[in-house]
Amino acid sequence: MKIAKLGMTLGLVLVAALAISGCATTKKTASSTASTPMMTGPAPGSVEEFMKVVGDRVFFDFDRYDIKDEGRATLQRQAAWLKKYPSVSVQIEGHCDERGTREYNLALGSRRATAAKDYLISLGVEAGRITTISYGKEKPVCVESNESCWAQNRRAVSVITKGAGA
Repeated sequence: MKIAKLGMTLGLVLVAALAISGCATTKKTASSTASTPMMTGPAPGSVEEFMKVVGDRVFFDFDRYDIKDEGRATLQRQAAWLKKYPSVSVQIEGHCDERGTREYNLALGSRRATAAKDYLISLGVEAGRITTISYGKEKPVCVESNESCWAQNRRAVSVITKGAGA
């Protein structure tokens, strides 16, 4: 009986030792790969990084083109990114919701795009790297007729036109 218990105890010790050695091997493998950089998220300087990490759009209130605090924060990130990648140029698209005439919304979209451009320039981005265009209400991202949808359409979007894989 004592021999059986001894055998059982030795067996458990052996299993535990193997388990520990297996963990040690796994840790060595993990630590040996830690020295090689792992890509997580978009590549630095890519269009994807600009869109998803920096932010490519700012939003406006109804019938307004002044930049709100959230928009200023986004444009500040854009300016820092653009300074980091001086070969990149952008076009800022001005957009509106569906309310108002086509002509009125083209003018308002232009004022929104220009406001974003002027703010980027004030933050040190070279004016020659930024163009603007207004689409008015012609390119909505949401087509429902409600405030939530209209708010998504009142925007200025910075689109990379040169550099960064454009």
